[in-house]
Formats: sequence, structure tokens, C-alpha cells
Amino acid sequence: MNLFEKFGIETENEHLYEMAFTHGSYESKHDLNYTYERLEFLGDSVLSLIVSEYLYKKYPQYEEGKLTKLRANYVCQNALIYYSHELGLKDYLHVAVEESNLTDNEILSITADIFESFLGAIFLDQGIEFAKDYVSKTIFKYIDDEKVFFKDYKSAMKEYGDAEELDISYEVVEEYGVPHEKTFIIAILIDGKEMGLGKGKNKKEAEQAAAKVAIEKLGVLNV
Repeated sequence: MNLFEKFGIETENEHLYEMAFTHGSYESKHDLNYTYERLEFLGDSVLSLIVSEYLYKKYPQYEEGKLTKLRANYVCQNALIYYSHELGLKDYLHVAVEESNLTDNEILSITADIFESFLGAIFLDQGIEFAKDYVSKTIFKYIDDEKVFFKDYKSAMKEYGDAEELDISYEVVEEYGVPHEKTFIIAILIDGKEMGLGKGKNKKEAEQAAAKVAIEKLGVLNV
């Protein structure tokens, strides 16, 4: 289905939406002077603002720290990938490389990126109220259902360590792979003793995986 029909957009600025779905590989191959990256930057801020406002009004009893953690769950990469797949945004992507030649990380990253770049284009072209309506229909139902996209095991371990007066640290055990697709193995140490190993495509992901192992071993609740 046509992008504009699908999302109820009436525009005289179709080029803006072309830009929102143009990957860097397509730009290089076709000698263009734009990609979705600037719109992604803008869309990231618009998304944060709209979700923040909704959470602020929905949970008047929550303090800043709890609102920040809650917002992170709905704007994290896992959440953006989920929204993007649900909306079928990848159908409109302009990319000049075969999907088989992209790494898993690159595919996931692009899928998340275009949700934000499309929102950035909507904001510029249609205004904040239309953008709010789009986000409302796409995301607010998951906030209301308290859907979990991201569990912050590392923060939970920090809170546990602070409460028990334990020293929690992380150490890179191994890293391998080509520069654009590395894998990291990271150990979580509690008072210098290894409590678990985590594997990930970046250090943050590996640290979260290690913290999850430690939490399961220790039986830490409220994650």
C-alpha cells in the first residue's frame, strides 16, 4: 500500500519521506546527498518528548528517576524494532545492499532507525499534533498494557550492590570478530569474584547479559 494512504498523510513534500527511508548504501550507489540519519536524530527527540509527556500525565505519583526508567523501556532499540515491524516500515526502505550481506546487528539497527526517521519527517511535514496522534496509535497501547521491551539487569545489580555494600564491576574477558561485527564476552565481578559471563554484539549488551546471569544465581527480585 502507498505510504501516504496507509498513514493518512496528505503532503506536498514527498521528498522528505523519501529521505526518511534512504539508507547510506542507497545514497552512495545513486549519488544522492541525503540519508535518513538527520531525520532519525530529530525523530529521536520528538519520540522522547511525546512519550515523556504521556508518562508524566499518566503517572503523577512517579518521581523523575522512575519516569526515566519507564520511558527507556518504550524508546529502546528493542521497542523501536517491534513498532517498525508491526507497521511494516521496512517495505518502504531504500537500501542498495542485499539483506543477506548485512549483519544481524545492521538489519536490527536500520529497522529501529527508520521508525525514528519517519517520525521526524511526520513532525516536520505534519506538525506536532499529527506526530502525537501517530505515536498515540502506535505506542501508547503498549504503555497502557505495561509491555516490557527491555529489562535493565545492570541497574538492578547496581541497586543490589549498593544495598548490600558490595562492589559490582565488569571486565572484558574476550572480544573477537571483524570491526563492524564484534562479539564481546564480559564477566560480572562481585567483590572481585566472577559471578557470571555475558555475550553481546557490544559491551552494553554483554554487560546486561552478565548481570542477568548474576541476578538469576543470586535470586535478586524486582527486575
